[in-house]
Amino acid sequence: METIVEKQVTPSHIMQVGMGFWASKTLLTAVKLGLFTELAFGGRTAASIKAKLELHGRGLYDFLDSLVALGFLKRDGLKESAIYSNAEDVDKFLDRNKPSYMGGVLEMSDRRLYAFWNDLEEGLKTGLPQNEEKHHGKSIFEELYADPEKLKGFTKAMSGIQIGNFMAFANKFDFSEYQTLCDVGGAGADLSAHVVMNNPQMHCTSFDLPPVQPVAKANIEELGLSDKISTVAGDFFKDSLPQADVITMGNVMHDWSVADKKVLMKKAYDALPEGGSLVVIESIIDDERRQNVFGLLMSLNMLIETKEGFDFTGQDFDSWAKDTGFKETYVMPLAGPSSAAVAIK
Repeated sequence: METIVEKQVTPSHIMQVGMGFWASKTLLTAVKLGLFTELAFGGRTAASIKAKLELHGRGLYDFLDSLVALGFLKRDGLKESAIYSNAEDVDKFLDRNKPSYMGGVLEMSDRRLYAFWNDLEEGLKTGLPQNEEKHHGKSIFEELYADPEKLKGFTKAMSGIQIGNFMAFANKFDFSEYQTLCDVGGAGADLSAHVVMNNPQMHCTSFDLPPVQPVAKANIEELGLSDKISTVAGDFFKDSLPQADVITMGNVMHDWSVADKKVLMKKAYDALPEGGSLVVIESIIDDERRQNVFGLLMSLNMLIETKEGFDFTGQDFDSWAKDTGFKETYVMPLAGPSSAAVAIK
């Protein structure tokens, strides 16, 4: 006689997600304090970390050991005898001294988004942004372009969220038949930099609004890539896009409505040669809208940040591309939850 074993239902998943802001704020605080940058120089005792970061003794071990339990730190020993060091992914992506640093987006999330997401309910009921536009009457971009330091920080943050994707794209995409690329909404020109560093035949153009151009130029010069990357200032809704074999848009299309998304795709189509590719790098949602949690939550973030923006599936992209005139599309997975949606003219 078979024994029927009932599946045990527990509240663990509910608690993990419902109290997830505990873990989030712990990581964001560690980034803000520069903990991972400090530990990139080598392992430290809790006492050394306490002194360097000017922390109080109360909560010190709970803070550090929580980061151990979450997988962000490694530890040899216990409490007073413990030596703390970075986990491999943290050492690569959260050390401010490394070019692969992606902490800028976490710093921005801590400084801005953490508070704005408290108004998600209002956003769901009104459909209106819950960011600077709500509080100060100005869009985030108006606020940024009025302050060069804020703009520089935001540009760094946007590059940070995509750096792993830019690296993956530069290595995975087949550039063998191409020589030129235009990155639309190119921010600090980081995508262009990774493309030319990994594909010697390529020359890139970073296209963005005039206030962003000095940020991009400074980054290009710092990397020693001025002979391989050019900058062009313009408005991608008002101006024609520079002609290129490949046109990329990283975290650009999800800011806009369907109508505006199609406008951008048509502008890319017009700037491409036959056989050229439009590459949209986003947190592309799976077609069944069940698996890419980050992509779905990113779309909710667009509710917080924009008037009409949202993230989309590969099927959505294919439909818009075909309406625009592109002959075929495919989705190429990149890093984590992000992908490159590619449309070929």
